[in-house]
Amino acid sequence: MPETTPFRRILVKLSGEALAAPDGYWLHPPTLAGLAEDIARTIETGAEVAIVVGGGNMIRGARISAAGWIDRATGDSLGMMATVMNSLAIETALNAAGVQARTMSAVSMPTICETYARQPALHHLDKGQVVVLAGGTGNPYFTTDTAAVLRAAELRCDAVLKATQVDGVYTADPKTDPSATRYDRITHDEAIARDLKVMDTAAFALARESRLSIVVGSLHPPSSIAAILSGEAPSTLVAP
Repeated sequence: MPETTPFRRILVKLSGEALAAPDGYWLHPPTLAGLAEDIARTIETGAEVAIVVGGGNMIRGARISAAGWIDRATGDSLGMMATVMNSLAIETALNAAGVQARTMSAVSMPTICETYARQPALHHLDKGQVVVLAGGTGNPYFTTDTAAVLRAAELRCDAVLKATQVDGVYTADPKTDPSATRYDRITHDEAIARDLKVMDTAAFALARESRLSIVVGSLHPPSSIAAILSGEAPSTLVAP
Protein backbone atom coordinates (compact mmCIF):
# COMPACT_ATOMS: atom_id res chain seq x y z
CA MET A 1 0.00 0.00 0.00
CA PRO A 2 1.56 3.34 -1.01
CA GLU A 3 2.06 5.91 1.71
CA THR A 4 0.12 8.53 -0.22
CA THR A 5 -2.76 8.72 -2.69
CA PRO A 6 -3.01 10.98 -5.75
CA PHE A 7 -5.71 12.99 -3.97
CA ARG A 8 -5.16 14.98 -0.79
CA ARG A 9 -8.83 15.56 0.03
CA ILE A 10 -11.59 13.28 -1.19
CA LEU A 11 -15.33 13.00 -0.78
CA VAL A 12 -16.61 9.42 -0.58
CA LYS A 13 -20.14 8.93 -1.89
CA LEU A 14 -21.82 5.82 -0.48
CA SER A 15 -25.20 4.37 -1.33
CA GLY A 16 -27.54 3.71 1.55
CA GLU A 17 -28.04 0.17 0.24
CA ALA A 18 -24.35 -0.53 0.89
CA LEU A 19 -25.06 -0.34 4.63
CA ALA A 20 -27.99 -2.78 4.67
CA ALA A 21 -27.84 -6.26 6.17
CA PRO A 22 -28.30 -9.36 3.97
CA ASP A 23 -31.67 -9.99 5.63
CA GLY A 24 -32.89 -6.56 4.54
CA TYR A 25 -32.51 -4.76 7.87
CA TRP A 26 -31.50 -1.16 7.22
CA LEU A 27 -28.11 -1.32 8.96
CA HIS A 28 -25.45 -4.04 9.13
CA PRO A 29 -22.96 -3.48 11.99
CA PRO A 30 -20.16 -5.61 10.45
CA THR A 31 -20.41 -3.58 7.23
CA LEU A 32 -20.20 -0.33 9.19
CA ALA A 33 -17.17 -1.61 11.11
CA GLY A 34 -15.44 -2.66 7.90
CA LEU A 35 -16.17 0.71 6.32
CA ALA A 36 -14.72 2.51 9.33
CA GLU A 37 -11.54 0.43 9.14
CA ASP A 38 -11.27 1.18 5.43
CA ILE A 39 -11.61 4.92 6.08
CA ALA A 40 -8.96 4.66 8.81
CA ARG A 41 -6.53 3.05 6.35
CA THR A 42 -7.29 5.77 3.82
CA ILE A 43 -6.51 8.48 6.36
CA GLU A 44 -3.20 6.76 7.14
CA THR A 45 -2.15 7.47 3.54
CA GLY A 46 -2.44 11.20 4.25
CA ALA A 47 -5.85 11.78 2.71
CA GLU A 48 -8.54 13.99 4.23
CA VAL A 49 -12.01 12.47 3.94
CA ALA A 50 -15.58 13.72 3.76
CA ILE A 51 -18.52 11.34 3.29
CA VAL A 52 -21.98 11.66 1.77
CA VAL A 53 -24.34 8.70 2.14
CA GLY A 54 -27.73 8.09 0.58
CA GLY A 55 -30.85 6.86 2.33
CA GLY A 56 -32.03 4.17 -0.07
CA ASN A 57 -31.69 1.41 2.52
CA MET A 58 -34.69 3.02 4.24
CA ILE A 59 -36.63 5.17 1.79
CA ARG A 60 -36.41 6.78 -1.64
CA GLY A 61 -38.47 9.91 -2.08
CA ALA A 62 -38.83 9.57 -5.86
CA ARG A 63 -40.02 5.98 -5.55
CA ILE A 64 -42.67 6.52 -2.91
CA SER A 65 -43.94 9.70 -4.59
CA ALA A 66 -44.28 7.75 -7.86
CA ALA A 67 -46.64 5.39 -6.03
CA GLY A 68 -49.03 8.31 -5.75
CA TRP A 69 -49.75 8.46 -2.03
CA ILE A 70 -47.29 11.22 -1.13
CA ASP A 71 -45.93 14.26 -2.96
CA ARG A 72 -42.34 14.38 -4.16
CA ALA A 73 -41.19 17.20 -1.86
CA THR A 74 -42.44 15.35 1.22
CA GLY A 75 -40.97 12.07 0.01
CA ASP A 76 -37.58 13.70 -0.52
CA SER A 77 -37.77 15.22 2.97
CA LEU A 78 -38.23 11.70 4.37
CA GLY A 79 -35.20 10.61 2.35
CA MET A 80 -33.11 13.45 3.77
CA MET A 81 -33.92 12.32 7.30
CA ALA A 82 -32.91 8.77 6.35
CA THR A 83 -29.48 10.09 5.32
CA VAL A 84 -29.11 11.70 8.76
CA MET A 85 -29.72 8.35 10.46
CA ASN A 86 -27.18 6.64 8.19
CA SER A 87 -24.66 9.42 8.76
CA LEU A 88 -24.94 9.16 12.55
CA ALA A 89 -24.39 5.40 12.29
CA ILE A 90 -21.25 5.97 10.18
CA GLU A 91 -20.00 8.61 12.63
CA THR A 92 -20.44 6.17 15.51
CA ALA A 93 -18.59 3.39 13.65
CA LEU A 94 -15.72 5.74 12.79
CA ASN A 95 -15.37 6.92 16.39
CA ALA A 96 -15.32 3.30 17.56
CA ALA A 97 -12.46 2.66 15.11
CA GLY A 98 -10.48 5.53 16.60
CA VAL A 99 -11.26 8.00 13.80
CA GLN A 100 -12.52 11.44 14.82
CA ALA A 101 -15.73 12.12 12.90
CA ARG A 102 -18.47 14.68 12.94
CA THR A 103 -21.91 14.63 11.30
CA MET A 104 -23.13 17.87 9.73
CA SER A 105 -26.64 18.05 8.30
CA ALA A 106 -27.98 20.36 5.60
CA VAL A 107 -31.36 19.92 7.32
CA SER A 108 -31.02 21.67 10.65
CA MET A 109 -31.30 19.27 13.60
CA PRO A 110 -29.29 21.09 16.28
CA THR A 111 -30.19 18.68 19.09
CA ILE A 112 -28.96 15.73 16.99
CA CYS A 113 -25.93 16.98 15.06
CA GLU A 114 -24.20 20.09 13.81
CA THR A 115 -25.87 22.07 11.03
CA TYR A 116 -23.83 22.13 7.83
CA ALA A 117 -21.95 25.32 7.04
CA ARG A 118 -18.98 25.51 4.71
CA GLN A 119 -16.42 27.24 6.91
CA PRO A 120 -16.87 25.00 9.97
CA ALA A 121 -16.74 21.95 7.69
CA LEU A 122 -13.45 23.15 6.20
CA HIS A 123 -12.13 23.72 9.71
CA HIS A 124 -12.98 20.15 10.75
CA LEU A 125 -11.28 18.73 7.65
CA ASP A 126 -8.19 20.87 8.23
CA LYS A 127 -7.99 19.37 11.74
CA GLY A 128 -7.99 15.87 10.28
CA GLN A 129 -11.55 14.96 11.23
CA VAL A 130 -13.84 13.01 8.91
CA VAL A 131 -16.93 15.06 8.09
CA VAL A 132 -20.08 13.04 7.40
CA LEU A 133 -22.40 15.26 5.38
CA ALA A 134 -26.08 14.43 5.90
CA GLY A 135 -29.35 15.80 4.56
CA GLY A 136 -28.42 15.90 0.88
CA THR A 137 -28.49 19.45 -0.44
CA GLY A 138 -31.27 20.30 2.00
CA ASN A 139 -33.70 20.67 -0.91
CA PRO A 140 -36.11 18.27 -2.62
CA TYR A 141 -35.61 17.08 -6.21
CA PHE A 142 -31.82 16.83 -5.86
CA THR A 143 -30.12 13.45 -5.42
CA THR A 144 -27.37 12.66 -2.94
CA ASP A 145 -25.07 12.23 -5.96
CA THR A 146 -25.60 15.90 -6.76
CA ALA A 147 -25.15 16.74 -3.07
CA ALA A 148 -21.84 14.86 -3.05
CA VAL A 149 -20.45 16.82 -6.00
CA LEU A 150 -21.75 20.10 -4.56
CA ARG A 151 -20.11 19.50 -1.18
CA ALA A 152 -16.88 18.33 -2.83
CA ALA A 153 -16.71 21.56 -4.81
CA GLU A 154 -17.51 23.67 -1.74
CA LEU A 155 -14.94 21.91 0.43
CA ARG A 156 -12.12 22.07 -2.12
CA CYS A 157 -11.92 18.31 -2.56
CA ASP A 158 -9.65 16.90 -5.25
CA ALA A 159 -12.06 14.14 -6.23
CA VAL A 160 -15.31 12.35 -5.50
CA LEU A 161 -15.04 8.59 -4.98
CA LYS A 162 -18.35 7.04 -5.99
CA ALA A 163 -18.56 3.62 -4.33
CA THR A 164 -20.88 1.35 -6.33
CA GLN A 165 -21.74 -2.31 -6.80
CA VAL A 166 -19.36 -2.65 -9.77
CA ASP A 167 -15.70 -1.79 -10.27
CA GLY A 168 -16.13 1.20 -12.57
CA VAL A 169 -18.16 2.64 -15.43
CA TYR A 170 -19.12 0.16 -18.15
CA THR A 171 -20.44 0.47 -21.69
CA ALA A 172 -23.54 -1.39 -20.48
CA ASP A 173 -24.75 -3.11 -17.33
CA PRO A 174 -22.17 -5.86 -16.76
CA LYS A 175 -24.67 -7.83 -14.71
CA THR A 176 -26.93 -8.27 -17.74
CA ASP A 177 -24.57 -7.79 -20.69
CA PRO A 178 -21.49 -10.07 -20.65
CA SER A 179 -19.97 -8.09 -23.52
CA ALA A 180 -19.87 -4.86 -21.49
CA THR A 181 -16.40 -3.38 -21.08
CA ARG A 182 -15.07 -1.06 -18.40
CA TYR A 183 -13.78 2.39 -19.20
CA ASP A 184 -10.41 3.23 -17.64
CA ARG A 185 -11.02 6.94 -18.19
CA ILE A 186 -13.87 9.00 -19.59
CA THR A 187 -14.72 12.70 -19.68
CA HIS A 188 -17.71 14.36 -18.06
CA ASP A 189 -19.05 15.25 -21.52
CA GLU A 190 -18.83 11.63 -22.64
CA ALA A 191 -20.58 10.42 -19.49
CA ILE A 192 -23.43 12.86 -20.10
CA ALA A 193 -23.68 12.20 -23.85
CA ARG A 194 -23.75 8.42 -23.33
CA ASP A 195 -26.30 8.77 -20.51
CA LEU A 196 -24.22 6.62 -18.20
CA LYS A 197 -26.29 5.88 -15.10
CA VAL A 198 -23.55 5.67 -12.48
CA MET A 199 -24.45 9.25 -11.44
CA ASP A 200 -27.25 11.55 -12.50
CA THR A 201 -26.73 14.16 -15.21
CA ALA A 202 -26.90 17.09 -12.78
CA ALA A 203 -24.01 15.62 -10.77
CA PHE A 204 -21.87 15.09 -13.87
CA ALA A 205 -22.66 18.60 -15.12
CA LEU A 206 -21.71 20.20 -11.80
CA ALA A 207 -18.50 18.16 -11.67
CA ARG A 208 -17.65 19.30 -15.20
CA GLU A 209 -18.26 22.94 -14.31
CA SER A 210 -16.14 22.58 -11.16
CA ARG A 211 -13.43 20.58 -13.01
CA LEU A 212 -13.81 17.93 -10.32
CA SER A 213 -12.66 14.36 -10.95
CA ILE A 214 -14.94 11.44 -10.12
CA VAL A 215 -13.46 8.00 -9.38
CA VAL A 216 -15.93 5.12 -9.69
CA GLY A 217 -15.14 1.80 -8.02
CA SER A 218 -16.55 -1.07 -5.99
CA LEU A 219 -16.45 -1.56 -2.24
CA HIS A 220 -16.90 -5.32 -2.54
CA PRO A 221 -13.83 -7.30 -1.39
CA PRO A 222 -11.04 -7.41 -2.34
CA SER A 223 -11.59 -3.81 -3.36
CA SER A 224 -11.72 -0.95 -0.86
CA ILE A 225 -11.57 2.82 -0.71
CA ALA A 226 -7.86 2.73 0.09
CA ALA A 227 -7.13 0.24 -2.71
CA ILE A 228 -9.11 2.20 -5.29
CA LEU A 229 -7.33 5.44 -4.46
CA SER A 230 -3.91 3.79 -4.54
CA GLY A 231 -4.62 2.20 -7.92
CA GLU A 232 -4.47 -1.34 -6.54
CA ALA A 233 -8.16 -1.95 -7.31
CA PRO A 234 -9.84 -1.35 -10.70
CA SER A 235 -11.82 1.82 -11.20
CA THR A 236 -12.88 4.39 -13.78
CA LEU A 237 -11.72 8.00 -13.71
CA VAL A 238 -14.23 10.59 -14.93
CA ALA A 239 -12.26 13.77 -15.47
CA PRO A 240 -12.12 16.87 -17.71
